[in-house]
Amino acid sequence: MSPMDSNEAKPRHTFDSAEMGAIAHLYRGEVYRSTIWRTRLDNTTNWAIVTMGIALSTTFSSPQASPLPLLLVGLLIAVFLGMEARRYRYFNVWRARARWLEMNFYAPIFTGEARDDSWRAILARDYTAPRHHISFVRAAGRRLRRNYVWILAVQVIAYYGKIAIHPTPAATWAEFSDRAAVGPIPGWIVLMVGFAYNFGWLAFALGTMWLDQRKHGVKGEAVAMG
Repeated sequence: MSPMDSNEAKPRHTFDSAEMGAIAHLYRGEVYRSTIWRTRLDNTTNWAIVTMGIALSTTFSSPQASPLPLLLVGLLIAVFLGMEARRYRYFNVWRARARWLEMNFYAPIFTGEARDDSWRAILARDYTAPRHHISFVRAAGRRLRRNYVWILAVQVIAYYGKIAIHPTPAATWAEFSDRAAVGPIPGWIVLMVGFAYNFGWLAFALGTMWLDQRKHGVKGEAVAMG
C-alpha cells in the first residue's frame, strides 16, 4: 500500500454532539477568562494614568510648585508596567487558546475547509502542560509600546515644560539646568539621568519589538500558542 493510500485510509476524527457541546463551553470559558484579564490590564493602565494626572496637577498647581512629583511618578509607572506585564502573560494564555479554537475549529465549520488535525494535539498539550506563551520581558515591551510609551511621553514633555516656564521662562541653559536640581544633586546630573531613563525605555521598546519580530515575523502571526 502506498503512503497516499495509507493517508486516505486513515479516518479523520469528527466530533460527536457531546464533544461539540463540550468544546463550545470550553470556548466560552476561555473567552470569559480572557475578558476578565483584559479588564485587569485596563485597570493597571488606569492607575498609571491617574497617578500621572495627580503628579501633573500638583506640579502645575502654581509657578512655585516643585517638579519633583513628575520625577517620582516615573517610579510608579515602572511598577505599574511590571504589574501589567505579569497580567498580560496570563491574559495571553486565554486569548491564544480562544483564537486557536476560532481559527482551527470554528472557522473550518464556516468555510468547509479541512484543517490539519495537529491543532488538537497542540491545544491538548497546552492544557496538560500549561505554561506562559510569552516571556516577562516581551510582555513588558508590548505593554510599553502600546500604552505606556504615551504616558512616559506626557511625563517627559510636562517635566521639561515645567522647568522651562516656571516660575518664569528660562532665559539660558544654565538657568534651565539649575531648576532641575533636586536638593544637593546638581541639575545637570538630574537631566542626564532623565535622558538615560527615557532613552533606556526607548531602547527597551525597540529591543522587545525585535524579539517579537524574530519570534513571529514582521507582521506577526494571527495567534501564537508558544
